[in-house]
Amino acid sequence: MIGIVIVSHSKQLAAGVRELAAQMVSGDVAIAVAAGIDDPDNPLGTDAMQVYQAIESVYSDDGVIVLMDLGSALLSAEMALEFLSETQREKIYLCEAPLVEGAIAATIAAASGNSIEQVIAEARGALTAKAEQLGIDVITDRSLSLLNPRHVRDFDSSKSNNQPLTDSHTAQIQLTVSNRLGLHARPAARFVTTAAKFHAQIQVRNVTRNTDFVRADSINQVATLGVRQGHEIAIAATGIDAEAALAALQELVANNFGENDSDLIPPVIAASETVEGELLGIPASSGVAIAPVFQYRLTSVQVEEYIVEDTASEWQRLQTAIQTATQDLQSLQANQLGDEAEIFTAHLLVLQDPALLEPVRQRIFSHHQNAEFAWKSTIDELAHNFDTLEDAYLQERANDITDVGQRVLRSLCGITTPIIELTQPSIVVATDLTPSDTAQLDTTKVLGICTTRGSATSHTAILARSLGIPAVVGVPAAILHLANGTLLAIDGASGRVWLEPDTDTITTLQAKREAKLQAQHHAQATAHQPAITRDGKRITIAANIGSVADAKIAIKNGAEGVGLLRTEFLYLNRTTAPTEEEQFAVYQAIAEVLDRRALIVRTLDIGGDKPLQYLGLHAESNPFLGKRGIRFCLENQDIFKTQLRAILRASYGHQIKIMFPMIATVQEVQAAKALLVQVQTQLRQANIPFDETMQVGIMVEIPSAVAIADQLATEVNFFSIGTNDLSQYIMAADRTNSQVAMLADALHPAVLRSISQTVQAAHSSGIWVGLCGELAADPVAIPILVGLGLDELSLNPQAIPMVKHAISELNAVEAEAIAQRALTLNSAQGVRALVSALINHQAELH
Repeated sequence: MIGIVIVSHSKQLAAGVRELAAQMVSGDVAIAVAAGIDDPDNPLGTDAMQVYQAIESVYSDDGVIVLMDLGSALLSAEMALEFLSETQREKIYLCEAPLVEGAIAATIAAASGNSIEQVIAEARGALTAKAEQLGIDVITDRSLSLLNPRHVRDFDSSKSNNQPLTDSHTAQIQLTVSNRLGLHARPAARFVTTAAKFHAQIQVRNVTRNTDFVRADSINQVATLGVRQGHEIAIAATGIDAEAALAALQELVANNFGENDSDLIPPVIAASETVEGELLGIPASSGVAIAPVFQYRLTSVQVEEYIVEDTASEWQRLQTAIQTATQDLQSLQANQLGDEAEIFTAHLLVLQDPALLEPVRQRIFSHHQNAEFAWKSTIDELAHNFDTLEDAYLQERANDITDVGQRVLRSLCGITTPIIELTQPSIVVATDLTPSDTAQLDTTKVLGICTTRGSATSHTAILARSLGIPAVVGVPAAILHLANGTLLAIDGASGRVWLEPDTDTITTLQAKREAKLQAQHHAQATAHQPAITRDGKRITIAANIGSVADAKIAIKNGAEGVGLLRTEFLYLNRTTAPTEEEQFAVYQAIAEVLDRRALIVRTLDIGGDKPLQYLGLHAESNPFLGKRGIRFCLENQDIFKTQLRAILRASYGHQIKIMFPMIATVQEVQAAKALLVQVQTQLRQANIPFDETMQVGIMVEIPSAVAIADQLATEVNFFSIGTNDLSQYIMAADRTNSQVAMLADALHPAVLRSISQTVQAAHSSGIWVGLCGELAADPVAIPILVGLGLDELSLNPQAIPMVKHAISELNAVEAEAIAQRALTLNSAQGVRALVSALINHQAELH
């Protein structure tokens, strides 16, 4: 087997490259590292003896490829050859390929059993895909590999046009963006990262605003297209995998970029007048805070321009600073969950954006500007571009750009990143806070936030809500003149701010705060108790999850188990299917977190609407009615059986249940069960233990499954109703299409009748039935779902305390009466009005 040696000035860099390359081939290629020097004060450097020892450790008659980063790495590698015998030297190849891409390409080629010449060619050609995407000509031969900057294609939107580049592999699609705030930073980040997975050169434009095409791998160019809800975008892809790229992006748009818009909706308040001593701002995070003022002033890093001669060293200084900033952002990202984590994903993409880095590079190499000035000038221009947009939401992205830019500048200047440190509980008052500032706030000391800039949709506001810190933004600038220690009160729900509030105001606000805290504490305190109605009916409350981290949050919030583990995350965003061992490790880890609580694992629900690139699937004209779910699995039995084996192995000693998605016929259930039996038999023959009594269920999410629910019930141990898909199939309305999405309302009587019919069929056959759609977390739906006789509700972990509390306030007999009345109505609006009226009536009685 061919050996690979990585020579770098940095041990961390070399170790990271080796880890990345090794993961691509499951460690099947011998890779050695020669990096850094043994000097604690100056660890960067290379050592010829280290290189020699690394070559020796992976030496093979098939050959060894040595990849180097720069400067002395090449000299050390050449010197190391002198320590080898003449026979050995003939087998060593110093390769000028790029370190990261070259190592990955060479490792994959070596693992495939290619010759040394083929492996070298793969390493040298590693930049081809990237260069094509950037529009740069690549010139390669046996001894030379370079980028020709004279052929760099200008992607500046001002110099582009409405026509994408075309060749024989070009394809184009046009889509409508449905999520509430369109392609703002986090969806734009998902769009860019998805596009970057493909070799094709991808461009996108906003058709509604008649913009020019921009490059799809630029987070800033994509974000500045100003794509809002309902806008049409055109995506063009040029290259051999253009169709696959467009299919993946189409799936991303169809699924609203995986985004829940609820956190982006600003609270609505009635217009009102303020009195002396009061200020009115924008409500950004609900809650009441009463505490002394702490004025926070973030000092921006100021730089001066000077001329540099060693431009390569200056560029390397910037790269080092960017790497440090990247590591800092990754740490922040790791401490966030869900949408909050993706705020910092967007920040990381800014640091990788070629549309940002190329102008900085030109300033350094062409104009000999110092790195600090080149970086700040470019960042300021980019932030200004966002700040001058007409769209108020996109204007907020200037804050993110500035935050990222200042982080790199601090690293360049050797300045420590500031952290807001308080000596007593306070309300932080500032012109604005960056997302980085907000994410690191000490919630035991920061009782509230009050800023003169910002909006309820800013990333700072989103983070404040996730931290549970009351916040008011957009407050008049008079707030900035208050002395530290001045008593301040804020109401994050109304946007009101009181300067030195009087006793009556304090008493009123404290009562409001206490009422909210008591409600939250009561729900949280009782979250670990079973959900039992006032007349004794118990409903199992489980969680919908997609990771080990989600499982931990679910248990913290009182989940009695997992009603739906989505397994697609194991298969997406990769180039090969996950192995049995990879899956087994994840399923077992989640089961261990649950500690004997039930875990329902839904088998792979993938297909036309969630294409797997590595299977070469083609986009379908009507993917939601295509080859997805169980249809895909039955046609791809190797993948299906691998997953079944992993689930069965993980079931030993745990309470795992298996569930098949998108069932339309009895025959599909029988075929899936037959494959399950085959795998069980194989495991028994291999003496591999598993839960012999494991329950098998199906998702009821297709109208045909409702119609034959009585027949399906004889085949399985339980049903789980997926109202998200069931609603759109019953109403023939794509829930990702903003023009008809309102029809796919799970509270429509047509959907409720289907739920009722399914529950009755299940109970008649003696099996239990749950519901795992978003409807389970809707407060208006709770009385109806209880009244329809569901045995289990599975929902997002954060909503569990609220749902359990709501159930404990219900009377099951009364809920049944409400449900039966709802079934007689003719609209979802009528159902909502019915339940709301009853809730209000009960509140008046109490």
